[in-house]
Amino acid sequence: MTKRPSRGDIESAAVRLRGKVRRTPVLELHGDELGVPARVVLKLELTQHTGSFKARGALNSVLSLDPGATGVVAASGGNHGTAVAWAAKRGGVEADIFVPDHAPQAKVDQIRAQHAKVHLVGGFVRDALDAAMKLAADTGATFIHPYDQFNTVAGAGTVGLEIELQVPDVHRVLVACGGGGLYAGLATALSGVVPVTPVEPTACPSLARAVEAGAPVQVEVGGVAVDSLGAGTAGSLALACAQSAGVVVPLVSDEDIVSARKWLWQRCRVLAEPGACTPLAALMAGAVTVHPGDTVVVVVSGGNDPRIP
Repeated sequence: MTKRPSRGDIESAAVRLRGKVRRTPVLELHGDELGVPARVVLKLELTQHTGSFKARGALNSVLSLDPGATGVVAASGGNHGTAVAWAAKRGGVEADIFVPDHAPQAKVDQIRAQHAKVHLVGGFVRDALDAAMKLAADTGATFIHPYDQFNTVAGAGTVGLEIELQVPDVHRVLVACGGGGLYAGLATALSGVVPVTPVEPTACPSLARAVEAGAPVQVEVGGVAVDSLGAGTAGSLALACAQSAGVVVPLVSDEDIVSARKWLWQRCRVLAEPGACTPLAALMAGAVTVHPGDTVVVVVSGGNDPRIP
């Protein structure tokens, strides 16, 4: 299994990233706005560089490259690819990014804007991953995995350190899960502090199926959040975190995700992408249990979809 970072590794990543990524803001909501008996705080990672939390893991990976490395390779539905392209530009190395050909054009355009080379691949994220890993093997470039790699997860975990400082009375954190890099980082950073619940769309149940099977399994993916949460196979690090915490993964429908996205835009003027609305959808649909007086942090992980809901 991929080496799992520790809380100390995440703290080291935070030092490495200090002054290079943003400490993203939080927005407090009254529970009655959402029909829940809890205080709800949104962690707005969509305001991060490149429009998602992915900038953290990407830059941590680039800053951790071996001396003499000249190029990196990545694959994603768009957000990780954009982040790696941005990080590579900052680190002065070349980047080749593999993207499923159904990815939103806005995300493809963002990657190209960072002067990375874009490779469009038929299929889903797993197909782009296969193609990217082949190029890395053929050329010797460093492959930066979107969710199941030590430095990626350690960088993503810095979100958890910020939540701990910004919302010290938090009782639970909800986060969207695709491959599970952000979930694994949060669960590691906040282990022993507060439970972290990964939420998935019913159309992209990668971690839920892995928990049921006891191992990562390939699943069919689709739906409104497939571009950001359609990994198809959960990461080993995410599964290890879920198993150690005894997590049952809540699943939410596309309809609930669309409703949550619309609510965020109309009530808060927060324009999140569908995948990033998955944890809020779980809260609004009653897929997770909250208690009166609880403080729940909902991570809004990305905003790279310009379509107004």
